[in-house]
Amino acid sequence: MGHVNIPIFIPHLGCPNQCIFCNQRYISGTVEFDESNVRVQIEQALATIEGKTAEIAFFGGSFTGIDRDLMVRLLNLAESYIADGKVSGIRMSTRPDYISDEILDILQNYTISCVELGIQTLNDEVLRFLKRGHTSKQTENAIRLLKSRNIPFVGQMMIGLPMSSAKDELDCAEFICKNGACGCRIYPTLVFRNTELEQITKQSIYKPLDLDEAVDRSAMVLGVFVRNNVPCLRIGLCESDNLHSSSTFVAGPNHPSIGEMVKGRLYLELIIKELRELNKPRHIIVEHPKGTTSQIIGNKRKNLLILKNIYGVERVTLVENDTLNAYEIKIFNKED
Repeated sequence: MGHVNIPIFIPHLGCPNQCIFCNQRYISGTVEFDESNVRVQIEQALATIEGKTAEIAFFGGSFTGIDRDLMVRLLNLAESYIADGKVSGIRMSTRPDYISDEILDILQNYTISCVELGIQTLNDEVLRFLKRGHTSKQTENAIRLLKSRNIPFVGQMMIGLPMSSAKDELDCAEFICKNGACGCRIYPTLVFRNTELEQITKQSIYKPLDLDEAVDRSAMVLGVFVRNNVPCLRIGLCESDNLHSSSTFVAGPNHPSIGEMVKGRLYLELIIKELRELNKPRHIIVEHPKGTTSQIIGNKRKNLLILKNIYGVERVTLVENDTLNAYEIKIFNKED
């Protein structure tokens, strides 16, 4: 039995600031929010997910910052589907500064599976430049409040933000892990039209990461989450036509398979680490988790080419091993 979210996008509702990178209408493909259409969206989604556990997920804006009456109406609607046994819970995305005791008093009347916090970075200088409107201390406080009510949280973070470094990103990932997140999302920064980030990109104040840089830095961060057993729910924005249209997208590491590329990069690093224990093998056997063959090979066979051209491995035999967990591998020298 799988798990799916029924996403209800509420673009910019509840957001007190216009972050310089954000245009939720382009990202989500939702131009306006129509409350009367929410039940229709839920019913349509339920008709397609038989046999799967579902959650109703309020994404796209800062759910806990919207008008209180609207928030309660939406929560009541979602809870009615839980009461009917059609969905298992409610999740939502929000900002750290829109978590308070007053908000949590409301949420505790409902079956909240998870709150997804848009942390993005812990570097306060970067947060100010982004015009996020909150500080790292407010992020810490939000997590403390959620933990005090036993509400799980997912940490959302970004890669390649203006003024941010790879170290900032690793520090953010470590922070999310240390504070007991039940999951994470990793978003390489993209530049969309009608954002301030578009303007500073055109002025050469900001240079987006290229695809290889974004993959490398995202893989470093993913490695932190893997080592700390924090599941990664998504790498990169959810695919839509808007992500690739010249009318909405400007620049940045935009690729429909970036998540697979990042996972593949991490597998390559794991293989290289194991190779150091072998005596310059020319033919290796790599046992890997079921369903990860394409990630081991890499996009356009990139991983195999690196192993051959840099590490002298002429042949790689791939063997799926059902007993291995994600990012566990076993390597053998075929020549031994």
